[in-house]
Amino acid sequence: MGSGNFEWVDTTGLPGVDCPCGTARRAFVTDPGSVASVHIVEIQTDSKRHFHKRLTETYFVLDGDGEMELDDEVLPLRPGVAVRIKPGCRHRAVGRMKILNMCVPVFDPDDEWFD
Repeated sequence: MGSGNFEWVDTTGLPGVDCPCGTARRAFVTDPGSVASVHIVEIQTDSKRHFHKRLTETYFVLDGDGEMELDDEVLPLRPGVAVRIKPGCRHRAVGRMKILNMCVPVFDPDDEWFD
């Protein structure tokens, strides 16, 4: 919903899409002029390590606890923690949590890479 100068999305009504981390509800991914997308992600304990060649992701933990594997480091996650993941960084979240994921540029499923 929007009038050209803004877009409004109720993410609770978006369909869940399987992703390497669990299930994502993706907003602002279909507008060709959009520079970023926003995802609400339910992290599953068996998320898959992956990376992006073009995408920068910023995870903001909303609920739950766990860890983030970032290349060769493991950092704790809890509500209120933010992590910026630059292109080329192999990553995965471990634990059950809900995050806000801001993607720049707009998320592209063809930019998910696995070792």
